[in-house]
Amino acid sequence: MLDIAPLQRYGEPDIQALSDLGNQKTEIRRSAMKLSTRGRYGTRLMVELAKNYGKGPVSMTEISKKQDIPVKYLEQIIIPLKKANLVSSIRGPKGGHVLSRPPDQVNVWEVLLLLESKLTLVDCLTNESACKNVGTCVVRPLWSKAYEAIMKLFKETTLKDLLVSMPHS
Repeated sequence: MLDIAPLQRYGEPDIQALSDLGNQKTEIRRSAMKLSTRGRYGTRLMVELAKNYGKGPVSMTEISKKQDIPVKYLEQIIIPLKKANLVSSIRGPKGGHVLSRPPDQVNVWEVLLLLESKLTLVDCLTNESACKNVGTCVVRPLWSKAYEAIMKLFKETTLKDLLVSMPHS
């Protein structure tokens, strides 16, 4: 088995080093294991609100500028977050949005569940009729373990955890 640990930077394989392995050009693709823009932007919106927790409301314009996300997109993303009572709105000239709960009581999984249309690695994990080999597939348990590990990480990571890990400038 190939040990790619020495070829990794920041937790991802060094693509050039892998493709040069053994003088054999290997194409490595980044595939469907990807969060949507909606999920990524929504998480960044929530981090921005977490940064300002207890300091008063934050306007969409301010979030847009700090996170480089269009205001119109933020206005759409915040709707499900408000419906789920993760975010509250305050009207008026000094109004804006605030977290409804402290940052240490909101995990990334909650945010992603609201914003992602599909949170699975492969369709057969949530829909057994998606594949005729579900009953005999030797790889499906691996996909399931990987999904469980990702879900556990997102559930254990709160907005406060993300703030603590932020680089200070």
